[in-house]
Amino acid sequence: MNQKILPASSNMKEFERFLQSPYHIGVFLEMHISQLKNVCAMAKAHGKKLLYHVDLIHGLKNDDFATEYICQEFKPFGLISTKANVILTAKRKGVLAVQRIFLIDSHALEKSYRLVEKTKPDLIEVLPGGMPWMITEVQERVGVPILAGGLIRSVKEVQNALDAGATAITTSKTELWDSFAKRY
Repeated sequence: MNQKILPASSNMKEFERFLQSPYHIGVFLEMHISQLKNVCAMAKAHGKKLLYHVDLIHGLKNDDFATEYICQEFKPFGLISTKANVILTAKRKGVLAVQRIFLIDSHALEKSYRLVEKTKPDLIEVLPGGMPWMITEVQERVGVPILAGGLIRSVKEVQNALDAGATAITTSKTELWDSFAKRY
């Protein structure tokens, strides 16, 4: 993935800003099911690819059926989820599958490692992403490309995460979108 910043939108105003940006790939975090058709059409009209966070689509259960529906009806670039069944279904449907894991404590991390071994996602999104030493550890342990997200607030923190091995950064901080749009 050449793009080092993946703009993350959680409302239409942010999404419209992403559509006007030079970025080709973005993340839509939180939306209502009724927005999916419009968001998909707008992204397509602007030549953008979207990763949808399935767990945060209100009105849609994050299960196999919902995942199949999204894949067939909207043909997303990728899906993000904490749920194994969503990741496995997305992979079966040929959609980029991003397993989201939270770095809460050692127990949660070990549980996440077992989940990643089971699902074999295309990418892992590590949250919070502002701990470069953990990005390095997760990358070495699982050998899957890492997206770092959550609590990354500065250009320096972005660079630290990238230097630690993250493939890209997911962020809703538009200041970071602007800073890196000129670089990449």
